[in-house]
Parts: sequence; structure tokens; C-alpha cells
Amino acid sequence: MSDKISRILKETGTLREGHFLLTSGLHSSKYLEKFNILQYPRHARFLCRQIADAFKDREIQLVAGPALGGVILAYEVAAQLNVKCIFAERENGKRSFRRGFRIEPGTRVLIVDDIVTTGGSLEDMVTLIRNYQGKVAGIGVLFDRRPDTDGQDEDIPFFSCQKIPLPTYKPENCPLCQKSIPLVKPGSGL
Repeated sequence: MSDKISRILKETGTLREGHFLLTSGLHSSKYLEKFNILQYPRHARFLCRQIADAFKDREIQLVAGPALGGVILAYEVAAQLNVKCIFAERENGKRSFRRGFRIEPGTRVLIVDDIVTTGGSLEDMVTLIRNYQGKVAGIGVLFDRRPDTDGQDEDIPFFSCQKIPLPTYKPENCPLCQKSIPLVKPGSGL
């Protein structure tokens, strides 16, 4: 882990320990509370600069992120790339563009998100953009907590500011549940 990112995580109290129910339905003994970082514009700007720099030569025309954390990231990365940004919200259990947001066919879109655990939100975003006939030109995230990247679409360039593989468990195999440690559901999972 880079020294600067390690300092940011420590300074902001972003990495938490306990027994957490993740948005994916998995359990974990560690949780990254991204809003502890995003409340500090200087930290968000620093991390978003890494994403913007990774894709500056990819002819990005639009940055899109899933609500809620992706809204802030999409805005900051788009500002640094000098392009427009939009975000997707959940509607009837699926991600959709609302508020008049749309993607013109052929638009080169950079997807940004906060933390990847299973990749489900990213898959939803890729599908949504392709449904508009947009071109997914890349994916940039703050943290990739997956132990490996199997299943990552090889045709889509991927960048994470930091890979932090953290343990996850299916509820039926969770050692924390077996020890009756209370389960906490952080965030809202919008």
C-alpha cells in the first residue's frame, strides 16, 4: 500500500474492524467507510487525480458513477478531465439514469466507483451504459477489496487507487456469525 494512502486511511478512520454486512450480502471482519475519506475534499481530489491520470489518454467524453459514493467521484474525476458527469440511481432494483441523464450512442464513458467487493455495481453500470450504446472506455475505483480479479472484463481497462484484499464470507460460512458477534450494516446501499 502506498504510504500516502495508508496515512489517509489511518487519519480518516476509513478502515474499520468488526462484523459487517456488505451491500453484496457478504459478511466481513473489515469495512472501508469511504465517506470518511470523501468528507475531506483534499483526499477525494488526490484519489480522483490518480483515476483521472490513469485515463487521461483514453479520450473520455463522460464520467458516470453509481449513487451514492460514485456521485462525488464522478464529479471530481470529470472536473479533472474537463468532461461532463452523470450518475445512476437504483430504480425498481436496477441501476438507471434518471433526471434526464442520457448517453449518446458511441460516447466514451469512464465508470468510477468507490469500492469493489464483488463487482456487481460495476457490472450493472457496464450493462446500463451499453444499453445506451455507449462505449465503456475504462473503470476507475478508489479501492479494490477483491482477493483476485477473476471475472474482470479484459476488454475494459481497470484502475484502482489501491488494492486492499479484505476477507469476505458467505453468511452461512461466516466465522463471526458462528461466534455470535453482532452484525452491523453500515451505509445505506442506495
